[in-house]
Amino acid sequence: MEDMPDAPLSKAKLKTRSVNLYYGSHHALGDITFDIPACAITAIIGPSGCGKSSLLRLFNRMNDLIPGASTDGDVFLNDVPIYNKGMDVVSLRQKVGMVFQKPNVFPMSIYENIVIGPKHQGVKSKKRLAEIFERSLTQVALWDEVKDIMNKPGQSLAMGQQQRLCIARALAVQPEVLLMDESCSALDPESTMKIEDLMQELAEKYTIIIVTHNMEQAARVSHMSAFMMIDENKIGRLHEYSETQEMFISPKDKLTEDYITGRFG
Repeated sequence: MEDMPDAPLSKAKLKTRSVNLYYGSHHALGDITFDIPACAITAIIGPSGCGKSSLLRLFNRMNDLIPGASTDGDVFLNDVPIYNKGMDVVSLRQKVGMVFQKPNVFPMSIYENIVIGPKHQGVKSKKRLAEIFERSLTQVALWDEVKDIMNKPGQSLAMGQQQRLCIARALAVQPEVLLMDESCSALDPESTMKIEDLMQELAEKYTIIIVTHNMEQAARVSHMSAFMMIDENKIGRLHEYSETQEMFISPKDKLTEDYITGRFG
């Protein structure tokens, strides 16, 4: 535990207040209230089926895309409620980027994978697009690996490279928050280590929220940890939330301790 990051002292970037999520008649998340600090890594942990990914998707309104999904309560980004009717969801998703479990590389060149977002934002200058391309790939330590093959298909890259390409694509539109849903689970140990190192570098500038089943990973990279559980009614709830070091060394609840030590899950 000695190598865990120091706890952040920054203000909250995201806040939830009494949030409930429903998929039709199914009550998926119940009464979620917590603050996520800026420029830090927050890990959402818990057993399968407890609502971790559903909670993550609250922050860029991806649950809106699921038929029958509805939300009540409040979610704030920079103290602005994101579930207001007037919220521009496209703009929100540019501010809150997402990287999925398996790399979702677009069927186009490495170059086009990166510049597609800026182009949609209205960037037309080839020089500016080239700058964004180099900056984004440099941020994910991929520039030297692909600068000479930028016109090759993105899907021709190795799996770990593809995942870093997806992170670079998210960074190309200069988001404020990066959501990462089990984004290392399909990778080999070497690629996982590169992504973890990358997360810690990016956290100096971005707010990062990860969903992970890997307790060692949560301990290594995160500043804060949110432990989710389902209750007797199968509703996902935030069971415990604290600095990662505090939770992993001295959890407040026996159930949290049992989960992070591998007694169940």
